[in-house]
Amino acid sequence: MNRDPGEKFVSESIKPVTGTADTAAMARGEPGLPDAFTWRGEPLVVKNLIRSWRETGPCKSGSSEVYARKHWFEVETGNGCLAEIYFERQARGKSRLERWWLYSLHSNPPKA
Repeated sequence: MNRDPGEKFVSESIKPVTGTADTAAMARGEPGLPDAFTWRGEPLVVKNLIRSWRETGPCKSGSSEVYARKHWFEVETGNGCLAEIYFERQARGKSRLERWWLYSLHSNPPKA
């Protein structure tokens, strides 16, 4: 897959700003995309949601059911960059609290 040269792969956890989550999405059983995160000690403001999608996978206990594993969001940030963010349904790794991740940033978003 060819990546945009302005895209920076990040893959770091981000912390949602308390009280800014989309409660309507949470009422539907989906993660509520916050209006802002903290990344590397700096604010990462969500200005506009471009698109969202889900990554699914089979049940880990052997049934035929399929479950949502990650919820992805492509957003425009307050400084005009594009960011891909995802929410992990089941946190993994050292800290079970890290569920929001900044996957990539486009410093020079492609023009439509």
